[in-house]
Amino acid sequence: MKKLPLFKKVYIEITNLCNLKCEFCPTTNRSPRFMIIEEFMKILDEVKSYTGHIYLHIKGEPLMHPNIGEFLDIANENGLHVNLTTNGTFIANCREVLLNKPSLRQINISLHSLDQNQWYLNQEDYMDNILDFIEEAKDNKIIVALRLWNLSSQKDDNLQKNGYILNRLKEIFNLNFSLIEEFKTKRGIKLSERLYLNEDMEFIWPSLENDIYEEKGFCYGLRDQLGILVDGTVVPCCLDGDGIISLGNIHKTSLEEILNSQRALDIYNGFSNRNAVEDLCKKCGYRSKFGG
Repeated sequence: MKKLPLFKKVYIEITNLCNLKCEFCPTTNRSPRFMIIEEFMKILDEVKSYTGHIYLHIKGEPLMHPNIGEFLDIANENGLHVNLTTNGTFIANCREVLLNKPSLRQINISLHSLDQNQWYLNQEDYMDNILDFIEEAKDNKIIVALRLWNLSSQKDDNLQKNGYILNRLKEIFNLNFSLIEEFKTKRGIKLSERLYLNEDMEFIWPSLENDIYEEKGFCYGLRDQLGILVDGTVVPCCLDGDGIISLGNIHKTSLEEILNSQRALDIYNGFSNRNAVEDLCKKCGYRSKFGG
């Protein structure tokens, strides 16, 4: 069997449940589920020879998982670095767990969750908890990436869209420049050592219902990444949040067999020739980021 190159990252969805309802993140049609410890251990046995970095998210809020601490320990025992993305609402509850786990390399905090959940979140408490965590995380050499991925095509609406958050960050980190002004020409800013902030356009998940249709293009799916959904379904990338392109189930078939299946090889070889072979890929606008 042909073994595909090592992956820079493997996304493992430890839960598909989330406590928020954001318009930019469509709800999944899959049954709500938490991955159990035995399933996680089986997955790591399969993926650890393919990657050194796992990302504990696709859909869902990973910090809702009651065994998040054990998962981080298991990752460390397998020599794997962990990145995770969170909406930030459970940072205070999980702070001690996260700060004391050597496997945790980076945490991405989707601050744009506040923009669409102001009816539910107290913005001051939300930011206070995150800022408290940031200070301790830096001392523990954890990279923190703050995300404001909520910009629209209406530029005038964007100038003050994240004003509260940007002004809080400017105040807390004693910045001698306006973040609002900086983001007129930049998308990413280093606020301090191991702390980054970026703004970007609102994220649109690929869907078979999208108006986009483009057969030509390139993607890093199955090239530097793959995804594993909470039930063990293997997908080509982190954007297939409903398992439309199911390549097999890692609890039933080895990862080597899955990666060497005809469907997986067709996807890989197709993108090698700048061709999308799957309908979902043809309806994914994210490929444009790769010059597709």
